[in-house]
Amino acid sequence: MFLSIIRMAAGLTGLVCLCLSCAYALLAVVATAWRKRERPHQPQPAGPAVSMLKPLCGAEPGLYANLRSFCLQDYARFQLVFGVRDSADPALAVVERLVAEFPHLSIDIVVNAQQHGANRKVSNLINMLECARHDVLVISDSDAFVGPDYLSTVTAPLQDETTGLVTCLYHSVPARTRWSRLGAMYVNEWYMPSVLLARLFGNREFASGQTLCLRRQTLTAIGGLRLIAHHLADDYQLGALVRELGREIVLSSYVTTARQYEPSLGELIRHETRWMRTIRALRPHSFPFLLITFSLPLAVVGFALTAAQTSFSAAGLALLLICVTARVILHHLSPTPDNVRRRSGLWLLPLRDLLICWVWCRAFLTSRVTWRGTEFEVDVHGVMRGGQL
Repeated sequence: MFLSIIRMAAGLTGLVCLCLSCAYALLAVVATAWRKRERPHQPQPAGPAVSMLKPLCGAEPGLYANLRSFCLQDYARFQLVFGVRDSADPALAVVERLVAEFPHLSIDIVVNAQQHGANRKVSNLINMLECARHDVLVISDSDAFVGPDYLSTVTAPLQDETTGLVTCLYHSVPARTRWSRLGAMYVNEWYMPSVLLARLFGNREFASGQTLCLRRQTLTAIGGLRLIAHHLADDYQLGALVRELGREIVLSSYVTTARQYEPSLGELIRHETRWMRTIRALRPHSFPFLLITFSLPLAVVGFALTAAQTSFSAAGLALLLICVTARVILHHLSPTPDNVRRRSGLWLLPLRDLLICWVWCRAFLTSRVTWRGTEFEVDVHGVMRGGQL
């Protein structure tokens, strides 16, 4: 009798796991497909003058092509400000090449090692702001690659006075390593679908360092960048401050491309642990429930549990097949180029989902993250401590 109760409980638990994994996988597919149907923002090439801020650290793979794409904007008036902390930074050679290639562009270079907080990127941006001449600011990460209509598209929503910040989704294009492909799948097939699903249910808090576009007066009204100089999730914190002003965060229809380069498994895990630790700091109460988003591992566990109760096995198998099908559809909906998708193959899906489970578990066990080769301690509020100030 006792064993029968145990088997029944295991079977019911398995069905719950399968239902949750199926529900998430199907909703992620719906959210991703729905985004493709949304009406795009109309580009405004003759919009207000813009200062684009590009904080740099090292000559990462593809840096020249990434930065060059920002020089090729179909936009009337814009300034580019590149910033580094060290005059020996190899990124400077890339910037100097662009200055020589585009002599007609307004390009400024800031070399300043002054730190204003543990977040070195934000410190770099604070130093760069002194050279920004225009009232519309666009902050963008160094790994972003864009088309010529990027600037005219992301600045368009600022015509509405209720808009405080414009941000972008992005998709990741990997380098030719298996670890880079796995890293790109993290972004394209887990992180971005999760963002879209949250938006489908009304969440408007997403802000990405790939694009942060705002008016200078908005930045001044929130107290400037110094307020986020110690935060790991600087982009999210900037968005939170904008929301506190009663302004909206608008998700642009423009989708940028991020170059994904992970030279080793260790680098991939350190990178994703930092991202997961960031999510844990931002969402401490809901973070444990991210387990539901790891659809394949959860479905497999659920199916194994239903085997304990033979009357549930048929339903368990059907739900498992639904979950696997939805996961494969999500893989094919991701915006990765076809040649990259063929190289990655479906066989990477279970490995990708198992790895994300492992990174999620690690985020519970550590408060330390590695960023650009430096370790930092991160408290429960996402505040960074460490590094040399």
